Amino acid sequence: MATNGGSQTNGTSRKPNVVIVGGSLGGLFAGVALKTHGYNTTLLERTPENLLHNQGAGIVAGGDTLEFFKRYDRTGKPVAVPSYKRIYLDQKGDIIHEEVNRQNMTSWDLCYYLLRANYDRVDSPYLEGGKLPEIRPTDGMINYVYGATVTGIEDKGDYVAVSYKRKREDGTEELCAVNADLLVAADGPSSTIRGILEPQVKRTYAGYCVIRGTVPELEGSEAALEVFRERFCFFHAPGIQNLTYTIAGEHGTTERNRRLLNFVWYANFPEGSPELEKLMTDKNGRRRHITIPPGMIAPEAWDMVKQMGKEKLPPQMAEMAEKTKNPFVQCITDAITPKNLFMGDKVVLVGDSLANFRPHTVASTSQAAFDVMCLVDWLDGKIDRKEFIKQSMQFARAIQDMGVKIGDRSQFEKLPIDEYIKDRNFASIKREDREYPAWTLDGLDEI
Repeated sequence: MATNGGSQTNGTSRKPNVVIVGGSLGGLFAGVALKTHGYNTTLLERTPENLLHNQGAGIVAGGDTLEFFKRYDRTGKPVAVPSYKRIYLDQKGDIIHEEVNRQNMTSWDLCYYLLRANYDRVDSPYLEGGKLPEIRPTDGMINYVYGATVTGIEDKGDYVAVSYKRKREDGTEELCAVNADLLVAADGPSSTIRGILEPQVKRTYAGYCVIRGTVPELEGSEAALEVFRERFCFFHAPGIQNLTYTIAGEHGTTERNRRLLNFVWYANFPEGSPELEKLMTDKNGRRRHITIPPGMIAPEAWDMVKQMGKEKLPPQMAEMAEKTKNPFVQCITDAITPKNLFMGDKVVLVGDSLANFRPHTVASTSQAAFDVMCLVDWLDGKIDRKEFIKQSMQFARAIQDMGVKIGDRSQFEKLPIDEYIKDRNFASIKREDREYPAWTLDGLDEI
């Protein structure tokens, strides 16, 4: 694929037609940015409804996430809630360390609806206080296709043929195909496209799970609000890490007393243990591989989790587990792809499709935003191919490796609190201020 603005057709230059696989945040980052830069895009999302279901997840809005919305958001809607302090609790719930450290917190659903508004002008209550984005004559054309499950890709020399099956409203399926000058794989940590291109890359279980949920701000006790409201609150114990913080509430409101308290609880569940089997078997008796979605955890499994909370967590954090209505569970996994460009540069992997970061890095959303901004810079000729590969692959390798190290230290070692604080502060270094190890450059010249 030619870069610096596009490919040649009958002696004239045109911007490549782009197919994006995946309609969650990574795919929408790609769709919004490419549309804004004049590229025509088709976005394929396998979910059979037009809108994805709210994942109920809080997100630390890193610098690249905020930079993306600064560049591309046309709604004017605030995307984040500030956290002004970091505090650490002991098991009794007393503060044992605090430091001034501003971070910004957002939520999956707020990001999703703002991105959908910017991509295909989906209106929603999340735009209250904002506006439906204007259409500009320089925008590329868009096509959002839901119910589309990619079944194969084929290098046709000048383009990539993408095959997919699509569910009709009557439940039947039709076989479809679309051609792409460029295919952007943004289909998550279990990426279908990565599985086709790099079948040896598998998600491997790290030995622990993350349990997540939210509680309305006003339902928190005074003791809980004192440490969670506009705070980034941590607790460490052998085999456990819990962090809880304030995120936007229903429809993305950042108004005080209408927000949510979001908890993220890492707990060890050894592979093959009865506790893991119980946790990952949903309320319908189905053994889930990676995720128990919101509302699907079995009552007896949740009773087990709440009892763990009572025994092992500070009371404020145990309270969150007791009061949450729709918890969900994810197995922590590792995966990283050795390169990001395939099929003569006509296929590119971004975000979780490229590297599955552990959540301790608080960088998965920022990775997708950064990869997409780098991709657009390359396509528009602001950086060359070599620099695009270096920027995205060094970041992916360094942060994926960091996530493994600090995650394993947190879950499988007993360390002084100062060590956990050091790890958290290291994970929070801005991307542009990081110094990458020399090994993160290994083999990049061969891509």
